[in-house]
Amino acid sequence: MRKLNAPILAPLTVCILALGLAACNGSDAENTVVTETTTDEGTTTDTSTDFVVEVDPFNFESDALISSITTQTCTLNNGDEASCYKIDIAGAPSNYEIGVFCPRNITSTADEAGIWFDGTGEVYDITGDFILNLPTLYNDSHWQLYDEGTGLVNVTDTQESCDGAARPNVEEQYQNHCVECSIDYVDGGISESFLIPITPVATTQNSSIGNANVGVALNGVVLAAPAPVEAILGAYTIAAFDDCAGHINLVAGYHYHGEAGCSQTQIQSDGHAAMMGYALDGFGIFGMLNEDGLEPTDLDECRGHTDDTRGYHYHAADVSENMFIGCFKGATAR
Repeated sequence: MRKLNAPILAPLTVCILALGLAACNGSDAENTVVTETTTDEGTTTDTSTDFVVEVDPFNFESDALISSITTQTCTLNNGDEASCYKIDIAGAPSNYEIGVFCPRNITSTADEAGIWFDGTGEVYDITGDFILNLPTLYNDSHWQLYDEGTGLVNVTDTQESCDGAARPNVEEQYQNHCVECSIDYVDGGISESFLIPITPVATTQNSSIGNANVGVALNGVVLAAPAPVEAILGAYTIAAFDDCAGHINLVAGYHYHGEAGCSQTQIQSDGHAAMMGYALDGFGIFGMLNEDGLEPTDLDECRGHTDDTRGYHYHAADVSENMFIGCFKGATAR
């Protein structure tokens, strides 16, 4: 897919379209956040006002977009009307080349293949030894992803085999395979449009991620819901990720299931974790660790907290957890 250099609207123009001229000359937007506190006397509701940082379209890498970001009226899932940015991403990373996925031989090293994670807290290099050890790892002797005579790994190295294996119901002939698909099968990437509230609206009840997309990375890649590892492993397949925790299927194209550092394009001057994208509710998503290698200790169940620079924002989970955030704190566009 051909990517276009996509200049976005000038900041003042965007602000006027979205909020009106008066708001452009004011301070950061404010939003009322309701929190509940449980005490010995019961549950009480406290209302506080935290400033909310609006979505900044200039945070996106220019090659991540296939058209200019525009503004339109949208309806949020809490019933409110709002102004949203329409963001059309390229569906392929703007800042690196997609890496390797499956090993070709049981002697392959970590440099010759990608990674695998199943939400159990481990990230595995898909080496030849990993392929050999699968029956032990998953305590199931049916695992056999290689030819004992040649040592070659069973890999879905054609579009037909990719289509047969990278689906919920894996065709029997493609079970016991390492699954990979080429970005060429989807013409270099599948573009996708997102409506994201310009001003995030915190809600009184958090929303489940479910099986929906979580958001969009600043480099033009979808932040997908957790990978369906039970279905993948149930078919005796390994849906290999590259070292950036992304992989490809024919429906969604290249997408992330975890944050491995490749999408952290906005370095923060105060040592805070770098920014990697926006959740669909408009709140920013940052890496897990700050420049000192520390994770915030005050994250809520959605993996968010507030500071005086970024307002409420999320910190992505460790890549081994097969997730980005725990829930949506804000309202999303329908």
